[in-house]
Amino acid sequence: MSTPVPDPLSRERSHLRASRSALRAMREDVEALDISDVTANWVNAEVLARQIEERIKALADLSDTPLFFGRLDYLHAPGAEEAEGAEGERFYIGRRHVHDHDGDPMVIDWRAPVSQPFYRASKKNPMDIALRRRFGYTGGDLTAYEDEHLSDPAEAARTSKLLQQEIERPRVGPMRDIVATIQPEQDEIVRSGLSGTVCVQGGPGTGKTAVGLHRVAYLLYAHRERLARTGTLVIGPNRSFLHYIEQVLPALGELTVQQATVDDLVAHVEIKGTDDATAAVVKGDARLARVLRRALYAHVTMPTEPVMVVRGSRRWRVPAYELQDIVRELLGRDIRYGAAREALPQRIAHAVLVQMERSGEAPDDRVQDAVARNSAVKAAVKAVWPAVDPAKLVLRLLSDAEFLAEHAEGILEKDEQKAILWAKPARSVKSAPWSAADAVLIDEATDLIQRTHSLGHVVLDEAQDLSPMQYRAVGRRCTTGSATVLGDLAQGTTPWATRGWQEALTHLGKPDALVEELTAGFRVPTDVIAYASRLLPHIAPGLTPVESIRENPGHFEIRPVSGPKDVVEACRELLRHEGSTGLIAADARVPELAEALEEAGIPYLGPGEETTRDTRLTLVPASLAKGLEYDYVVLDEPRAVVDGEPDERTGLRRLYVALTRAVSGLTVTHTAPLPAQLA
Repeated sequence: MSTPVPDPLSRERSHLRASRSALRAMREDVEALDISDVTANWVNAEVLARQIEERIKALADLSDTPLFFGRLDYLHAPGAEEAEGAEGERFYIGRRHVHDHDGDPMVIDWRAPVSQPFYRASKKNPMDIALRRRFGYTGGDLTAYEDEHLSDPAEAARTSKLLQQEIERPRVGPMRDIVATIQPEQDEIVRSGLSGTVCVQGGPGTGKTAVGLHRVAYLLYAHRERLARTGTLVIGPNRSFLHYIEQVLPALGELTVQQATVDDLVAHVEIKGTDDATAAVVKGDARLARVLRRALYAHVTMPTEPVMVVRGSRRWRVPAYELQDIVRELLGRDIRYGAAREALPQRIAHAVLVQMERSGEAPDDRVQDAVARNSAVKAAVKAVWPAVDPAKLVLRLLSDAEFLAEHAEGILEKDEQKAILWAKPARSVKSAPWSAADAVLIDEATDLIQRTHSLGHVVLDEAQDLSPMQYRAVGRRCTTGSATVLGDLAQGTTPWATRGWQEALTHLGKPDALVEELTAGFRVPTDVIAYASRLLPHIAPGLTPVESIRENPGHFEIRPVSGPKDVVEACRELLRHEGSTGLIAADARVPELAEALEEAGIPYLGPGEETTRDTRLTLVPASLAKGLEYDYVVLDEPRAVVDGEPDERTGLRRLYVALTRAVSGLTVTHTAPLPAQLA
């Protein structure tokens, strides 16, 4: 009796079990390593132990995350397309590389070159692929598959149902990776080289954030040694957003990427105050960099007295005119204030050594160092090129009207100077009412004095909300590296929001960056994005509207209500569906809605808190909604969202953000009339 041939789904499940077993064996091999005989000292032992610990974490098998999500059957062996009769190979594409005990691959990392056709191949350009198979999962269990015969002219091109299902799959918990659903235009950005900076303009639901994170993962795969030395950093708009995205990179096997907000980068002082919109705009203007430079270098004074160095019975005199030449030469060089100050005593000492040599002595470097430390030289340096504390410099500019006027003349108007001056001068750095914009100024001054450490690659998300001075702060972190800049001009909700990417990239120090635009919407349902796009002519004229590729139009309803109880009922209705629900409201209305939810006995979370199976509702102030997404959204009182901002354009942009947070359905509730721009 012949053995029955297993069906394809059973074979794929068998390969999944074998792959998980192989991954477990890889992890056990690392855990069993004995490093006691290979480390020369305790430092090496600590480093190696940490590397092994990170490797063990990277080899973790996430039970509810598919180990592989696709399969490629090549017509020929890769690299042997021209060889007659070359046998094709089969590769399973997943989140990380897995091999068996003989070293043969069982799963190929999605970032490997051989995996690229999974994202790029099409009927027009099959890229030597005979079959592309996608897998469907329920939890961690493989439950379905779908085939595309790319090299078969008889099979028509069609939309992948599994791809659509994966895009629409309910969201519970933090942001998940999109590695299984990356589209060709996204893949092109993900795999772009390390040396170039890329700016991605993308409307809601185009996947720009996920593209940026996957680009980091790809670069770490392709340039691991270099980026291990230089470091990588993801910059988000706030802590809630960073918490939301923090699981994406570990799911892709990357554990070493730092995450921060711009405020974290410039945390030189404790933030105690806030600026009004006018002051914040002026402080965020790139012209302040010129004011700071002027104020800093005003501390340098030309020497009028010679320096007399006494060594033993000899006296060496460096005349004032020679000292002036040294100071002018240092001022003319493009080096930091602090570096020039450190160089000055060595230059004076060198002038003394020249005199010594002329008199027949043979001084060496030790003599020059000793002269540089001479009390007379130190006194001259202190008088000519004094040390400056960056926070004290900014403190004086914001407290002393005459000092500010002197160094802002011809740069800032009188009313602009008045806008940024503190009403009551601060006594000290510690007691000063520093704002977030002031901290950026201190960071600029710090960099003028001492160069900021540069990383290998920086991802900047929600970049449209940064001021020119904030762009400069981020740019300092990647002067010798590259960046991925992500944003949407239509979602700029700060008074200083960028007007165009070229201007922003110039402030970042990357004027030659490549600007890519994503216009295909994968997340927001067709009816929802079409409704939100009515605002575009009023908030970002000329910007291409997002075109949803979703076949499912999604749930969309505009519902007049009489009060908070009706809003709570709308939430209750959406919670009957699987997945997460967000209640987004103007910040001022959040306490009233929170009270109504508590009275109704509906548990809820704050933005950034991880949803669970039992608590799937998040109450979100409109000011914190950016970058977040929920399966279903109730948007409370659009007019209040608009009125909660200092001007109508910013308010309409905030509304555009709030309208586009839903993946499967949106209910708009309102008592007041809707904004006319939505008509």
